[in-house]
Amino acid sequence: MTPTFRLLAKRRFLPLFVTQFLGAFNDNLFRTAMIMLVIYKIYNDPAREAAFSAVAGGLFILPFFLFSAMAGQLADSHDKARIIRIVKTAEIAIMVVGAGGLILQNVPMMLIALLSMGAHSTFFGPIKYAILPQHLEDDQVLPGTGLVEAGTYIAILAGTITGGIIASEHAAVGVLLVAALGWFAGRQVPAAPPMTTDARVDFHVIRSSIRLVSDTMHVRRLFLAILAISFFWAQGTILAAQFPPLVKNVLGAKQDVATMFLGIFSVGVAIGSIAINRILKGAVSARCSPVAALVMGAFVCDLWWTSHHWPDPQGALRGLSEFMAMPNAERVLFDLLGVAIAGGIFVVPLYAFLTTTVAKAQTARTVAANNIVNSGAMVTATLLLAGLVHLGVSVAETLLMVAVGSLGASLLAWRLHKACD
Repeated sequence: MTPTFRLLAKRRFLPLFVTQFLGAFNDNLFRTAMIMLVIYKIYNDPAREAAFSAVAGGLFILPFFLFSAMAGQLADSHDKARIIRIVKTAEIAIMVVGAGGLILQNVPMMLIALLSMGAHSTFFGPIKYAILPQHLEDDQVLPGTGLVEAGTYIAILAGTITGGIIASEHAAVGVLLVAALGWFAGRQVPAAPPMTTDARVDFHVIRSSIRLVSDTMHVRRLFLAILAISFFWAQGTILAAQFPPLVKNVLGAKQDVATMFLGIFSVGVAIGSIAINRILKGAVSARCSPVAALVMGAFVCDLWWTSHHWPDPQGALRGLSEFMAMPNAERVLFDLLGVAIAGGIFVVPLYAFLTTTVAKAQTARTVAANNIVNSGAMVTATLLLAGLVHLGVSVAETLLMVAVGSLGASLLAWRLHKACD
């Protein structure tokens, strides 16, 4: 078995890893810089700011609904490395528009770039997992998947922090530079020719999406894996949405504490994504996922309990040092780290499962179907959260919904383990 980090020294993996890392970094650098610019400099109206955030989130997710099926078909029927080069070339053009929007403070230009980056991620998404079984040995797919997942979360963290602290003009230069580096890295990915002679692609977005999900989900093992992953993303969506109000309104702390929460969560998922390969010794198996989901739920419950009994915020918001001086502050951070590590252990084997239990000619389509269902779960979770908040459910109490979701994720992962391992 090749140790996990040794894969980073191999040409058949490193360029893909770097390309994915830079793409995730650039997504979040641009998105965060755009949001900071719009909220703090362009708009000065809470209603307009809330509407902008909703529109921006919807625009980024929309391409996953519309084009995931097409992206999966193209990746399975064409050279994946060639598609990567086309997508990364498109990213440079997209970021020219995005950089122009940041410099000119033009909201429509920035939203067009955001929508286009969503499409960019849609077409790259199936490839980053589907190419691994083609380039790696069987016992390297799990560690490779873990590295991709870990790198993605670290890139999200780095891009978010960078976008939040640098000026919009500097961010405009940064997104162009990172796009150029991603283009260069993408050109180093070795060829990954199609494993099928059927090059037909259905460009009807609705028909092809319905057919792709139907053809994938009727296979029981894929149905269980995709639903379990969707539970994970629904839970993650709620947690990410609740971090800022939890920190501000429940824990009475400033933005730097919310940033620390994001950092701990990202690092925790990265740790879990790497650790699972050591635990499973390179074998693709769902046997650890049921327990990991329950552990994740237990940490969320403890986070709820601590938040529920946290002293009511009084006076000015606390900075990082003041927050850390509070009783149970370390407990909150430990819970957060535990949730993230368990989440990484839970989800990485399931992604590896998707790409190793189907024919190599079908891997990208399978990942694309997963992306469609995941997007639906994230939107559903967001709407459910908005409805609960509207009904007066507190931020701390919404954490219990995430804990309950862990039971469903654990059950699905257990059924997958019993059916396939």
